[in-house]
Amino acid sequence: MLKFALFIVLGFAFSVSAKPAERIIALAPHIVENLYAIGAGERIVGTVAYADYPESAKQLPQVGDYQGISVEKILALKPDLIIAWKNASHVPMLEKLESFGVDVIYSEAKYLDKLPEELLRLGKITGLGAQAQQQADLFAKRLNELKAQYKQSASLAVFYQLWPSPLMTVGGESWLQQVFTVCNVKNVFADATTDYPQISIENVLLKSPQVIVIPEEKTKQEVKAIAWQQWPSIPAVKYQQTISVDADLLHRYSYRMLEGISDLCGKLDVSRSHYNMMKKGEA
Repeated sequence: MLKFALFIVLGFAFSVSAKPAERIIALAPHIVENLYAIGAGERIVGTVAYADYPESAKQLPQVGDYQGISVEKILALKPDLIIAWKNASHVPMLEKLESFGVDVIYSEAKYLDKLPEELLRLGKITGLGAQAQQQADLFAKRLNELKAQYKQSASLAVFYQLWPSPLMTVGGESWLQQVFTVCNVKNVFADATTDYPQISIENVLLKSPQVIVIPEEKTKQEVKAIAWQQWPSIPAVKYQQTISVDADLLHRYSYRMLEGISDLCGKLDVSRSHYNMMKKGEA
């Protein structure tokens, strides 16, 4: 139902044979992006819906989507490796593929700081270790720079509207929660017991966020936006501090996350300046 949930909580845990993978099925957009980042894009022979970056990825054969994958299409592409994640709707088909002798690597990640390791593992399975090391080093360096840039900034109370209907946000131990830490802001639902809780408008009203962040999704679904101006008691509404961000950059566990994080932190800093000016005016 929700594209955001498809591809944001991913990583890799696997053992690798000595022979580099040459024909790869990548079953998530972020896997496609990371393979291209280390120079292995030409090894991809199939992928899934929404794998749309870089531009050339749009030309790849699609073997399924979030709802399911086609065993027949995958076998016809003769892959020597499938990189996937344990999506409940995919697992039965992936187990069937394994029974046919196709190597399957499952993905599972929780930590923003671990993405360089994901790139290095991709480098290992493709034999492109040097390129992967370069990208991993660049990612780690830029992430540390962003952390340092906002470390001393005043905190802000932020609500991240992950999805409007049903209304959902991020919390718990989601890696998007770690993005807020980089920007040095407080997620008003950080204490949620689940990573992606369903909430209500009343919950948001009680939290009184200073900023509302709304990710822009590419989806074929007709999604009804929330008219937040109906609730002027929320500081973010009262002071017009609602910002939009690119969901593809923030919701995919790829090297491009840095672009999304930099954009989010920058926009939050503008809101921070707004509130700082208000305080000075009241002094």
